[in-house]
Amino acid sequence: MGRHKISVVVNGVKKELDVESRLLAVHMIRELLNLTGTHIGCDTSNCGACTILVRFPWSEDFVTVKSCTLFAVQLDGSEIYTVEGLERDGRLHPVQEGFWEKHGLQCGYCTPGLLMQSAWLLHQNPMPTEDEIRQMIAGNLCRCTGYVKIVEAIQYAAEKLNRMGVRSLELVVRR
Repeated sequence: MGRHKISVVVNGVKKELDVESRLLAVHMIRELLNLTGTHIGCDTSNCGACTILVRFPWSEDFVTVKSCTLFAVQLDGSEIYTVEGLERDGRLHPVQEGFWEKHGLQCGYCTPGLLMQSAWLLHQNPMPTEDEIRQMIAGNLCRCTGYVKIVEAIQYAAEKLNRMGVRSLELVVRR
């Protein structure tokens, strides 16, 4: 099996890693970087529990990616954020706060992926409608909540971000 040296910025910190060709990004995050907030749910890209933010070297903006769908070597030169990167200086991101305040979680297994998808959604669309929220989180499965509280949590975060006058990822990306 081949090995590759890769360089990736993770939650604002540059990392140099030696990875196997076949290592999935989700396993790199959990096993090599010890960031266990990114969950492995289905290994088939159906559930969204492993969702992270990625800015590839050829892209100017972040996208959400299910980290079970790409190899670690494909992240070489990229900047990624995991759920651990949402808080800043010990303060919760408004999306995290919204999930807390509006009880947008139960067992919590899907929550990291939903938080990452929500942070990205609110960066793209600062005041989404309920239908837009539901459409944008459709790739993240939750078996516990029925989504009502999740939608309320995202609406809470949107309102707070707008009161603060910032875009969602401005509170995440470290410059």
